Amino acid sequence: RKQTPSDFLKQIIGRPVVVKLNSGVDYRGVLACLDGYMNIALEQTEEYVNGQLKNKYGDAFIRGNN
Repeated sequence: RKQTPSDFLKQIIGRPVVVKLNSGVDYRGVLACLDGYMNIALEQTEEYVNGQLKNKYGDAFIRGNN
């Protein structure tokens, strides 16, 4: 059976991830959960702009745009 992107993401819940936005901003944190709309919740989140650390957040919610 071929693995879907959603299947893969469910397997890495609890692991460190990097979410790269089209705007060039990266969010690095621990994947807490996601849904079918690709909304993503991160813990221990750091925000990077042009490779530079700009902010640290405890929890962050990134809205998917499917």
